[in-house]
Parts: sequence; C-alpha cells; structure tokens
Amino acid sequence: MNYNPIQTHTWVPLTIQEEGELLIPIVKAEGEFVTDSEGNTWIDAISSWWTMIFGHRHPKLVDALKTQIEKLDHIMLAGHIHEAAESLSKALLELTNFDFHKVFYSDNGSNAIEIALKLSIQYYQNHPDFRPRSEFLVFSNSYHGDSIGAMNVSGKNYFNRIFSELRFPTKEFPAPNCMNCPWGKNPNTCSTECLSDLELEIKQKPYAGIVIEPLVFGANGMLFYDKKVLIKLRELATTTQTLLIFDEVFTGMGRLGKAFAYQKAETKPDLLVMAKGLTGGMLPLGATLVSEFIYKQFLSKDPYRAFFHAHTMTGNPLACSVGYASVELLQEKGLSQVKQLEDLLQKHVEPFQKSLGKRIENVRVMGGIFAFEYKETIAEDEYLNPVGKKIREKMKEFRVLIRPLGRTIYITPPYTISKKSLQQIFLALENTLLSFPESD
Repeated sequence: MNYNPIQTHTWVPLTIQEEGELLIPIVKAEGEFVTDSEGNTWIDAISSWWTMIFGHRHPKLVDALKTQIEKLDHIMLAGHIHEAAESLSKALLELTNFDFHKVFYSDNGSNAIEIALKLSIQYYQNHPDFRPRSEFLVFSNSYHGDSIGAMNVSGKNYFNRIFSELRFPTKEFPAPNCMNCPWGKNPNTCSTECLSDLELEIKQKPYAGIVIEPLVFGANGMLFYDKKVLIKLRELATTTQTLLIFDEVFTGMGRLGKAFAYQKAETKPDLLVMAKGLTGGMLPLGATLVSEFIYKQFLSKDPYRAFFHAHTMTGNPLACSVGYASVELLQEKGLSQVKQLEDLLQKHVEPFQKSLGKRIENVRVMGGIFAFEYKETIAEDEYLNPVGKKIREKMKEFRVLIRPLGRTIYITPPYTISKKSLQQIFLALENTLLSFPESD
C-alpha cells in the first residue's frame, strides 16, 4: 500500500506535504536491510541518518536493552544516579583517554549542542577573571540542529532562513572547503587563508566560543577539509581564551576511522557534542563532554553558579545501557570494521569515476563516507536542487535507500555492511546516474 504525508496522522519531517510524496511503510529491519509492508527488502545505504552504525537490531544492543528493562526503566537523573549512566560516562571518558572530565546527557544532537552553548556562556559568567560573553563564531556550511540555539550557530541557509528574526548574535565565516578552495590552494600549500578574517575578528572582540563540525561539514554537502584548519582554530581559541566546541554528532563513534574526529585531527576541543551512533541508532541519546577547567567554574555552593539545565529523559537507563554496549562494540570490532569499509570504498572510486565520467565530480572517501557531486547547475538553495530527489526516486527501483543533499550524493552505510550489499549500492548508483544525460 502506498502512503503520502497527507494521509498519515504523523507529520513526516523533511518531506513536502503533498500527495505526490510517496512514503515507504517499513515494518522490520535487520543488519543493513529494512523490509516494507509488501515484503520488499531495501538496503539502508545511509544508516538511517548515520545512526545505525552496527546495522539494525544488532544482537548485542538488543540484549543490552532486554537486560536493562528487567532492572530499571527510568528514573529522573536529578537527585539520583544509576549504574547505566555511570558505566556509559566512564566508558566515554575512557574512549577519549580522559581528555574530558564530565558527561552531560540529553536526548538528541540539537539538545547536546544547546547544552554546550549554555555551558560556554555561563562559564564566562561564573569565571571571576572574565567579563560575560554571549556571541559565537560559526561557519556558513555548518548544520548543528533545528532547535533555536543549534539553528543559530548553523550557517544561514534553507534550514533556518525563515526563523532569522529569532537568531541571537553570531559572526559567520565561509566554511573551509579543501575540495574547492576559494583561494586556489590545497592542503599541502595552504596557510589556512580561509581563517584569515576569523583570526582578525577573534583578536578584536571577545567571543564565547567557536562552533564547528570537525573535518566534515555533514548535512550541508559532506564537505571535507584538512586537519590544519582545526589546529589553527585551536591555536586561536587558546590565545584568545575562547572555548572551542566540536559537533561530533555525525563524526563521533568511529565514522571517520577514529573513535572521534578530534583524535583523527589531533586537536582537542573544550566541549564535544555527540549523539546519533552513540546507541547504534537504537534509542535517542545525546551527550556533551566537558573539559575539567570548564566544570571547575560550576563547583560552588552558590545556586546562581549552578547549571540549571535538564531534560525529563536525561540519562535514561535503557538508552545508556544500549550506549554502553555500542561503545563496547566500537572498541571490539567497530574501528577495524570502519577501516575495512574505507578500504572497500576507496577501491570503488576509480571504476566509479571511469564508468560515470563527466556526470560526477569530487568523488571522495573518508572513513565510512563515500560522497560525490552530480554535475548539475547549482540551485539558489543547493539542498533543494531537484536532481537530488530525482536520483533518490530512481534508486528506489533498485531497493536502495539514500537521501541526497541536493546534487551531493553520499552513502554512509553501517560499518557491518556486507561486500555484496555494498556492491549492490554501487551498481544501483551507476545504473541510476547513467540513466541521466551526461553534462557537456
């Protein structure tokens, strides 16, 4: 049976509310596969928005959920503590080699970003040596979520332009882009010219923080950039005593080959935000990792120095237990699986380019990401470029699920995906794109 978003009782997100938008009713899932109500099996080539890093319903995660539900379903974390939260917090801190000191839980990436922003602002309020700061430095191609604060530190774009009147003060700079450098440089020859204007700005005016997605700008086009950008930002943040915030909602939990992108970049932020793969996509959970020097400014009997922020489901035992199992999987097999996946993706680059020729450009791989652009005139809003929807619909004929970012096509499969399924994805991509006319 076909459904459209007008027929459902549920408001389906990021979907045009009109009858022509057909929905796929999914009834079950296993590994990299999902099954619809008619019994058709589909390959989930983007891990359900980058979350199902070990595939759907991984047995270890299912067992963790079953075990926890027999003991404790939920207790408000305010005034309480429980084993599931403590175990996961310790495991996450160990995963960072204790580069951070505390873990503050929420239930999604946007909320985790909000917490980082509020902690940054209150850090300067609490610190006896600083005047209050409330503005942030942000980047044009960034996306940090759809809640008000997270939206404000994202680049101004199609996701948030309607709500521009709600924006608090930020200073936006062009996002680093080592795929298509505006200065005509490459990582071997550049001197981070892309940060020159930001450097002038941050030395003239105090800011509460710099917010950035490390190494990859995800939702705004899978833009890759070199680690020297983050090294330079760390230097500028340190010299100006500005907090550096890494949004690792996408890149955390191994997607780039290390547990965290900051480890791959060899550049430590002051606050780290994570979600998505934290529970292997099974349950909603976000976390904000906090450096010790920040936490120390909240140690006081004065209630006005306390951080009054909470969510009803903060540190939910079920989610934390699954999160702990997810971290164990990452350490046991996950990182080696990402390396194997990266090697397989790299092997597809040359034949993929040869097969599709001028139809595509900027084919790139990092960790478990394979991305490229279909050569199409860039629309005013790149995300809304209609070619992306056409490609997504054509891919359905091959039972492969993707969600292009405008003309940017990418796959972020589960780390556990089989070679056979990966081959099927690339055959589907080739057949789909070969059915489109070649660019001049």
